Amino acid sequence: MGTLAGRTALVTGGSRGIGRAIAVRLGAEGALVAVHYGSNAAAAAETVARIEKDGGRAFAVQAKFGEDGAVDRLFEGLTAQLPADGGLDILVNNAGISSSHSIGQISAEEWEALLAVNITAPFFVTQRAVPMLNDGGRIITIGSVASRFAVSTQIGYSITKAALEALTPALANELGRRGITANTVAPGTVRTDMTAHYTAIPEVVAQLESVVALGRLSEPEDIADVVAFLAGPQAAYISGRTLDVSGGTYLGPIIPG
Repeated sequence: MGTLAGRTALVTGGSRGIGRAIAVRLGAEGALVAVHYGSNAAAAAETVARIEKDGGRAFAVQAKFGEDGAVDRLFEGLTAQLPADGGLDILVNNAGISSSHSIGQISAEEWEALLAVNITAPFFVTQRAVPMLNDGGRIITIGSVASRFAVSTQIGYSITKAALEALTPALANELGRRGITANTVAPGTVRTDMTAHYTAIPEVVAQLESVVALGRLSEPEDIADVVAFLAGPQAAYISGRTLDVSGGTYLGPIIPG
C-alpha cells in the first residue's frame, strides 16, 4: 500500500501538465484524487483513466475559475463524490494561467483574469477547504521561482505567484495546532503544454538550461515527486516553507568543470 492510502486529495488544474502529474502521483500513493478541471473534460477523463489504470481511485470535478460561482460549483461536485464521512486530507492549489507580457502590454482584462484565477480562486478554494481538512492534513500550493527574480515578460504572472506564496506561512501558523502543514512548491521552467510554445525551440531551451545548475529543464514528474513527499508522513514537520524545485535556477555563474 502507498504512503497515502485512505487519504483524499483535491488537485486543482489536475487535468493537464503539472497538475496531471501530481494527480497521477498521489493516486499511485493510494489517495482518492479529485481531479479538478476548468473546461477540458476529455483531458480530465484521461487523467482519471490513468490513475485507475494503475490501480488508483479518482473522479473529475468541473469549475471554471474566474467565473461567478466557480468555487461553489467545485465544492458541490467535490462533496457529492467524496465519502460521506471522509473529509479532505490534501489540497493542492495548482490551477493557474500564465502571461507573456511586459508591464506596458498587459491590458486591464488580462490583469483581472490573472488576479481572479491565480490569487482569488485559490484563496477561496483554501477558505472552503480548511473546515473540511482532517487533522494532520496538507495544503500545498504551486508557486514559481519567477516570484524571486526579474522576468519582465512575466511581470503579471510573477506578481500573482508572489502574492499566492504569502498565503503559505499564514496558513501554517493558523492551522499548525491541528497538525496541518502548508507549503509552497516553486518550479522553474517545466515542459508542459503551457510552455510548449517556447520549450519546443532548441535555441530557447539551450538558453534556459544554461542558467540551471542541473543543466536541464524540469519535467512535470519532478514537481509531482516533491508534492507527494510533502503530502506524505515523512514531511509532517515541514510547514510554512517555500521549496525551490527549479534544478538550481540562477544560482550564480556556472563554471564548466
